[in-house]
Amino acid sequence: MKITQVTPFILHIPVTGSHIADSTHSISHWGVVGTKITTDEGLEGFGFTGTHAYLPADKLITSCIGDCYAPLLIGEDSLLINHLWYKLNRNPPMQWIGRAGITQLALAAVDIALWDLKAKSQDVPLWKALGGNKEILPAYNTDVGWLSIPNDQLVKGIQKTIKEDGFRGIKIKVGSKDPNKDIERIQIVREVMGPDITLAIDGNGKWDLPTCMRFCDRVEKYDIYWFEEPLWHDDVNGHAELARHTSIPIALGEQLYSADAFRQFIDAGGVHYIQPDVTRLGGITEFLTVAEMALGTRLPVAPHAGEMSQIHTHIAFAHPSCMIMEYIPWIKDAFTDPVNVKDGNVIRPELPGAGTTPTEEAFKKFNRL
Repeated sequence: MKITQVTPFILHIPVTGSHIADSTHSISHWGVVGTKITTDEGLEGFGFTGTHAYLPADKLITSCIGDCYAPLLIGEDSLLINHLWYKLNRNPPMQWIGRAGITQLALAAVDIALWDLKAKSQDVPLWKALGGNKEILPAYNTDVGWLSIPNDQLVKGIQKTIKEDGFRGIKIKVGSKDPNKDIERIQIVREVMGPDITLAIDGNGKWDLPTCMRFCDRVEKYDIYWFEEPLWHDDVNGHAELARHTSIPIALGEQLYSADAFRQFIDAGGVHYIQPDVTRLGGITEFLTVAEMALGTRLPVAPHAGEMSQIHTHIAFAHPSCMIMEYIPWIKDAFTDPVNVKDGNVIRPELPGAGTTPTEEAFKKFNRL
C-alpha cells in the first residue's frame, strides 16, 4: 500500500467539567493533534498526539508533519513501519532541531497512523495485529482525582466510581504548595475507599527531593500503590535516591521521549512502574521497545494516557508487560471505537484498526485547523 496523502489535523475537545488542574497545569480542552494517512488502495489511517490545546504550539506539530515528514512518506509502502520510523527519526535535518518534543510528537502521530493502517489492512483490531490475546485489563480512574476538585466532591466522585462503575483503583493528584493539604486528602480518601481499593498518587514533577522524602515518610502508612512523577521529569539521580528512601514504589515515564531515557531510570533503580506514553515516544514502534525493555527487567508497564486512553488500550491488551490501564474519558466519544470500562475492566476493542478514527461529527465540531 503506497502512501498518497498525509493530511494533518487539530481537534480541541473539552475536558470533564469546565476545567481541571494538577500541581502544574490547568486546562479546559485537550488537543488531539495528528494526521490522516491515505493509501493508493483507499485505506485511511489516523494517528495523533495529546496536547494542552494551545493552538500556536499545536500548529508547530502539524507543520512538522505536513512540511517535514510528509515529503519523506509520499510514495512509500505504508506497511514498512520500522523502515519509515527510522527514516523519519534518523533524518539528519530533523536531528539537528531535536530528538524530543515537537519532532517526537509529530512522529508519534505518523507512526500511530501507520499502525492503524496496518491493522485495518488485516481487518483486525491492532491488539490482534500485534499478536495479543489478553482478555482482562484492569483500569484505574484518574479523572475523579484532580487537584482542582474540592475534598467533598472528591469523596463523592470516588464513592460513585467505586460503587457504580466498579473501579478497583483510583489515582489522585498531589503537589500542593502546602503538602499537609495533600496528606489530609490522602487520609480522607483512604478512609472512604477502605483497604481493598488501590490508591496511587501523582505529583506531576512539582516537589524537590527533601519535600518528597518528608511527604513519603508521612503517607507510607496509607498503602500508596505508587508515587508518580514525584520529582522533576529528568532527575534520574533524585528518583533513585527517593526510591532508596521510601517503600512507596515510584512510577514515571510520561515526559520521557526515548527508550534511552527509560533505560537511564531503570539502570539507576529510580523507577518501579514504567509509564511510557505512545504520543510522546514517537509512536507505537518506540513504545514496544520500552515495553520489551521493561519485560526484560521484570518491571510492570502502566501506560500513561496522554491521548486519554484511546490508543494505549490496544497496546496494553497486546503486550504482556502491560498490567493496568489509566482511564480518563475526555475524548473517547469523539472516536468511532471509543474506550469503555465495565466493572472496573477495560472492554477489549473489536473493530479493525487502532481505535484512532475520529467521527465525522468530531471533525466538524472540534476542528481547529
